[in-house]
Amino acid sequence: MVRRTPPVGELVGRAREGESRAVARLISLVEDESPMLRDVMAALAPYAGNAHIVGITGSPGVGKSTSTSALVSAYRETGKRVGVLAVDPSSPFSGGALLGDRVRMQDHATDRGVFIRSMASRGHLGGLSWSTPQALRVLDAAGFDVVLVETVGVGQSEVEIAGMADTTLVLLAPGMGDGIQAAKAGILEVGDIYVVNKADRDGVQSVTRDLRAMLALAERSEGSWTPPILKTVASRNEGVGEVVQAIEDRLAWMSGNGVLTERRRSRARDEIEAIATTALRSRFAHLHGDARLDVLAAKVADGGTDPYSAADELIAAL
Repeated sequence: MVRRTPPVGELVGRAREGESRAVARLISLVEDESPMLRDVMAALAPYAGNAHIVGITGSPGVGKSTSTSALVSAYRETGKRVGVLAVDPSSPFSGGALLGDRVRMQDHATDRGVFIRSMASRGHLGGLSWSTPQALRVLDAAGFDVVLVETVGVGQSEVEIAGMADTTLVLLAPGMGDGIQAAKAGILEVGDIYVVNKADRDGVQSVTRDLRAMLALAERSEGSWTPPILKTVASRNEGVGEVVQAIEDRLAWMSGNGVLTERRRSRARDEIEAIATTALRSRFAHLHGDARLDVLAAKVADGGTDPYSAADELIAAL
């Protein structure tokens, strides 16, 4: 039996009313690259731009899923609706939204104020899924106050979240080799807030000291945000309140000096560019074997023209 997709307006209306199935269906349309996607994004546009998007990244094993779950609980205590996108390296169609490390978030499965979705990275580098920006737009427009994006956990290549989120949390933990990781430039550029999780373990002071020393080397302009270093034991909800307060302090700082507006405009520019590039790449993919391309290739091979001029001619023809 073929499942009927409700009209876009109906789906968006139901999502705005807090219906989880409608939100899930909209994100599925995003992941499936549905022909309805343009209509969906157009319908969502008037409602987007209100959620605080918080990225949570760090090496595998630092406790990202446990920390995410603890943050959800803390935000729910304040009455805020929370959306979670947990980007997973495997398929999200293998038995439900929460598998492996995500099972810790099952505590929120029956809470109507929480929506959790596991998304497959599908080989996309940077710790995110290619469809993450549109999925974020769905949750934003659906009225969630905070959207937490938990990345795959691939280490130093996981810098893409910095451009996707309003605030980025970098998690570290003792005994994970993070003292060495902190010396790499990537971690200095990504984090807005640094959280040393599993702070009940030996070595937490060493990790904190090394991280503080590395952050001191970063050049910061006067009045810029200084990333705090916090300690948590997320499995026992210790220190989580301080992390939430730091996130709220960061939001207030960004809102007060125009940084939030600029970050969101930058994110929109990146999203537009990515969509346009994908569309152009798709059009060029159909040129293989095209007579125009063959003629130009012959000219270049015979020395009749150069590849740059040929490319300009091909683009003009398109």
